Amino acid sequence: MEPIGIDVHGDGEWALIHRCTGCGTIRTNRIAGDDQELALLQLALRPLANPPFPLDALPVPGR
Repeated sequence: MEPIGIDVHGDGEWALIHRCTGCGTIRTNRIAGDDQELALLQLALRPLANPPFPLDALPVPGR
């Protein structure tokens, strides 16, 4: 299984989204107390650090 994202439920609980490297099935699993917090944050911030579009193409408010 490969971690691919984080899901945050309405009550604030986090779940790890992972994909099977064999069949491609995607599943979620609640995070555990012994999960590495830094690794979870890095996974959650991945879309912001590497957006799928160029940020300089976005319009700047007020311009």
